[in-house]
Amino acid sequence: MKATGDDVRTVVASLPETTEQCAWGMPVFKVAGKLFLTLPEDETSMAVRCPIVDRDELVLAEPAKFWIATHEAGNPWVRVRLAALDDREELTAIITDSWRLAAPRALLEKAD
Repeated sequence: MKATGDDVRTVVASLPETTEQCAWGMPVFKVAGKLFLTLPEDETSMAVRCPIVDRDELVLAEPAKFWIATHEAGNPWVRVRLAALDDREELTAIITDSWRLAAPRALLEKAD
């Protein structure tokens, strides 16, 4: 799959209470005002929330797909190369997981 920033936007738009803004010179996406995804590197990758333990395992298992930006090393974020994703299902799962990590509990309960 050759995912694009537009594919990311389509998935994000399907999730409740999301917005797109521009910050740090790139598109950023929030749920209920809380950041959960960015589109850096000319929208060829995305940065998503991911628990550090899981993030480190992902990077070790699939370094062509996942990596850690130096300035995010101490934070629960991982970068994802959009062109390396297997399919739309994987894109959706990664974005939804990040959204769930940022969404307020009441919104999660409503969504479930």
